[in-house]
Amino acid sequence: MADITRRAGWRHLRSAPTAHIRHHRRGRLVHDGTGLSFWYRSLSAALSEVPVNDRELAMAFHARTADFQDVSVQSTVTYRVGDPEAAATRLDFSIDPDTGAWRGAPLEQIATLLTETAQQHALDVLARTPLAAALVDGVAAVRDRIADGLAAEPRLPATGIEVVAVRVVAIRPEPEVERALRTPAREQIQQEADRATYERRAVAVERERTIAENELASKIELARQEERLVDQRGTNARREAEESAAADSVRAEAEAARKVRLARAEAEAAREVGEAQAAAQAAWLRVHAEVDAGTLHALAATRAAENLPRIESVTVSPDVLTALLGRLGGGAGGSGTGGASS
Repeated sequence: MADITRRAGWRHLRSAPTAHIRHHRRGRLVHDGTGLSFWYRSLSAALSEVPVNDRELAMAFHARTADFQDVSVQSTVTYRVGDPEAAATRLDFSIDPDTGAWRGAPLEQIATLLTETAQQHALDVLARTPLAAALVDGVAAVRDRIADGLAAEPRLPATGIEVVAVRVVAIRPEPEVERALRTPAREQIQQEADRATYERRAVAVERERTIAENELASKIELARQEERLVDQRGTNARREAEESAAADSVRAEAEAARKVRLARAEAEAAREVGEAQAAAQAAWLRVHAEVDAGTLHALAATRAAENLPRIESVTVSPDVLTALLGRLGGGAGGSGTGGASS
């Protein structure tokens, strides 16, 4: 909207660069262009403001497909006023000289024209398209058909309107139909999810089986190793017993041989001792055989005295002493006589 300022019965208009201003005074065009700024009198001025910038027009309408299903179409049309002079002469873009507000609703008229034209072409293409095809490929088909229809519409160039772009946002069926159409896909997705779950479970079971087999194989291998260990221990124990028995046998044989040698040595020593004793005895007997009886008696008495207990003192009565001395004297005399004789 133009910016209008009041000054002492005069009005000053300042427009935006995107607005085309047409100023008539007494039926004559005085100012014509965008971004204008000028003074005027409100009683004699006829002003029109035509926006020349791109504008977005969102539209939504219902249509029916070839299989009699209702769908809603959401689209957007971008347009601009390419010929402000033609638009100002065909549509009411006049503004109040005091406030700058439009007297009519020109943009609503343009929106109605574009919406009805686009809806007519969209309904025409959807009426010959089944619902499934409309949902799959209908966006592109409807967009192209609307764009071609707007480009071929003769009222738009006559009004100075240029269509810049057409976009179809969505084509949607009724909620119940949409849920029904989603059901097979959802079931398929659910089946895929269930299959993935089953496959994951199968993989998990296979992995568990592999782990169990590995554990069992490990236990079997451990049992085999334990069996070999027990056999080896038995072999070692048997070998140790055999070695111990052999060592004991060798030790016993050595001890027996040693005892035999010792017995033989003792027997030999005893034999030699006996022979020596016998020789000594024989020599002793020969010596005694060659000695006279008195010497033997003296030796016997001496040997007997050696074996008698020690006598510290002897008390002899006079009678016994006299008898003993008498005997000793007699014996001495006999010996002397014999000695003299010899």
